[in-house]
Amino acid sequence: QIQLVQSGGGLVQPGGSRRLSCTASGVSLGDSVIGWFRQAPDKEREAIFSISREGIIRCGIFVQERFFGSVYNGKNTAYLELTDLGPEDSGDYYCATYSWQSGGSSCLRTSYHNWGQGTQVTVSS
Repeated sequence: QIQLVQSGGGLVQPGGSRRLSCTASGVSLGDSVIGWFRQAPDKEREAIFSISREGIIRCGIFVQERFFGSVYNGKNTAYLELTDLGPEDSGDYYCATYSWQSGGSSCLRTSYHNWGQGTQVTVSS
């Protein structure tokens, strides 16, 4: 059974940073495409970027580099580093994976088969 367990959300002051974690079991992140998504209140879930053995692909409005991703294969954990946060960055953040071999567009939500439970980030003073 594949599980993605997220942690790291919370309250952040404007201009601050936060690191979110996504720890996988039942699947090797090294063989996966890992996607990070954000869902703001009353908005659709949107892709931030994906990480795979092919590198990082930034999606949509997130081409600006304030958010950074990494994977530590030794811990089978992916990380999302959020920097220079503003109130508009508040929302629920999700990690997701699909098998690298299965193909698919890594910026499309429907490509992903496995999802973390989400973690909330609130940017406020």
